[in-house]
Amino acid sequence: MNIQYTKIHSGLCTFDPRTKILLLAITVFAATMAPSLRHVWLLVLFITLFGCTCGKAKRSLCHLIFFALFYLLTLYVLSLETGVVYTMFVAWMGLFYKVYPCAMLAGIILSTTRVNEFLTAMNKAHLSKGIYIPLAVMLRYIPTIQEDWHYIKDGMRLRDVSLSFKGFIHHPGMTIECLYVPLLMTASKAADELAIASVTRGIENPHSRTCLIQIKFRIQDILVIICFLFLLALNAGEIGGAV
Repeated sequence: MNIQYTKIHSGLCTFDPRTKILLLAITVFAATMAPSLRHVWLLVLFITLFGCTCGKAKRSLCHLIFFALFYLLTLYVLSLETGVVYTMFVAWMGLFYKVYPCAMLAGIILSTTRVNEFLTAMNKAHLSKGIYIPLAVMLRYIPTIQEDWHYIKDGMRLRDVSLSFKGFIHHPGMTIECLYVPLLMTASKAADELAIASVTRGIENPHSRTCLIQIKFRIQDILVIICFLFLLALNAGEIGGAV
């Protein structure tokens, strides 16, 4: 039986969802073990190249520019050496450099991974459904909340309610009523709807799933894993040398 697989990705390369999850795990350890900001810079550059390869060049470059601006702010704060600003921001900046690469890569993964691809990859990995079904629902939950967020903002504009900090100070009650209350109600409702929709579409079906996208490890998966493992080994080696 001949199966015609469909290619729907716009990036230069397609990566297996299992590869993306492995890269995220490697990034967590690499960011945690980074001995200096130069190593974090290298990690962010690798993530930017990965995002451009996946077809998210604009998003990845915007994240890189934001990271560069924050890095310049860090250099300025560190040059102060003492003072209230230095004390307030040093600990927070350390946390930022540990979390930002992971959040950047996670955003790319969420925007480039379809639920059907993820479920097929997890089936091939023979993981328990109790592990990957909540993750699959999360992949659909976040875009749904983003879509509802845009609808809420459009409704606020129709009522001349500003989303700015100044608008919140002037009309805190109206801002909470028009923004936070609908958002919380939408988030709760979306969770129930997605859970029901997933069960209706057979997410708990014990049989193997079919997918129009061919899910398998390719040469690009191996190469990108090697590159990220190299970064992890580099960070671990620097820490070992320092000790």
